[in-house]
Amino acid sequence: MTRSLKKGPYVDEKLLKKIEGKKPAEAGPLKTWARNSQISPEMVGFTFKVHNGKDFIDVFVTEEMVGHRLGEFSPTKKFYRHGGKMQKELDQAKKQAEIAAAKAAKANA
Repeated sequence: MTRSLKKGPYVDEKLLKKIEGKKPAEAGPLKTWARNSQISPEMVGFTFKVHNGKDFIDVFVTEEMVGHRLGEFSPTKKFYRHGGKMQKELDQAKKQAEIAAAKAAKANA
């Protein structure tokens, strides 16, 4: 759901205080837990360490990110992969290709 236009965008006040009057180069990465804070134009060029529930992920803010939320760039779930017979066959084929490439490199050397 979008936020009401009469309320305006939500930007965490603590974040704005942290970047107020500073240049991106001198500020360094800024730690934050405010994943729901929207990215404003003043934040462009800064690096934020956004908490994902376990650790902090560096997010460098660019102009294309303005209007999005900080949490969108710090994923909270890690995708390992789907298992099954098909995945095992793909892994074996990949391993065979690596072995063949290593043998070819030895033959050339």
